[in-house]
Amino acid sequence: MSAPIRSLYCLPLLALALAACQRDVPAPEQAGDAAAMTVAETVEPLEETPAELQDVVEMDPKFIVGISYPPEANKYPGLAAELHRYAQSAREELMEAVGGAELQPGTMYDLSLNFSTLLDTPDMLAIAADGSSYTGGAHDAPLIERFVWLVREQKLLTAEALVAGEDDWKVISRYVREQLHAALSQRIDADELEPDERSRLMRSAGRMIDEGSGPDVANYQQFEPIPGAGGKLSGLRFVFPPYQVGPYSDGAQTVDVPAAVLLPHVAPAYRDLFVQA
Repeated sequence: MSAPIRSLYCLPLLALALAACQRDVPAPEQAGDAAAMTVAETVEPLEETPAELQDVVEMDPKFIVGISYPPEANKYPGLAAELHRYAQSAREELMEAVGGAELQPGTMYDLSLNFSTLLDTPDMLAIAADGSSYTGGAHDAPLIERFVWLVREQKLLTAEALVAGEDDWKVISRYVREQLHAALSQRIDADELEPDERSRLMRSAGRMIDEGSGPDVANYQQFEPIPGAGGKLSGLRFVFPPYQVGPYSDGAQTVDVPAAVLLPHVAPAYRDLFVQA
């Protein structure tokens, strides 16, 4: 996906918002007055702690918001609160940008955010948040977050709790970097570049990989469980947003780390989540 192109996967949500709110769009002779209204006058804040997560569709001459949740999101109030908090934060950032913007005619800011279920078992519910926020510029700002809810403990599983040791992250980081460098080489080879250009891209993109996948737990906050036999996990898929290990045009990148690599480095309390080697 080239940088100037807005995120295509957000279009269904925006189309839904447009269709749902079409009746509220001001007539041409009223548009100027409506556009002059402040954000506070046109938008009611979302509930602080909703009893149940529901899809959000909002539209104004200056902005459009579409947020969708899967039914499973309401199974656990603690998880629902985390999802709502993330969505509210993204929405507040958009509203702040709208409040200080002088938009050109025909330009709208937008937020498109989709929560989807990755895994739903008696032990774990994993939710992915994917979307984008546009507040001007060449392209959208990507929104990527992963939520892994431990049912028995009623809390999120974090990278810090999962792997606690610095030396353990060094081993995982080494594996991840090797996979990212291999994928980079394959992408560049497919482009059939001249040797000098290939070498230049390998160096620049390689630096991004090394910096964004180093053995710092902050680099591994987003991960998805990979289901395996017997209700256990066969590994984890680490998710890297655009810019972390590559340019925006490469999009989000992922690396699957098998349980055999992870298990020696996982905290004892969580080893029974994985298929034993």
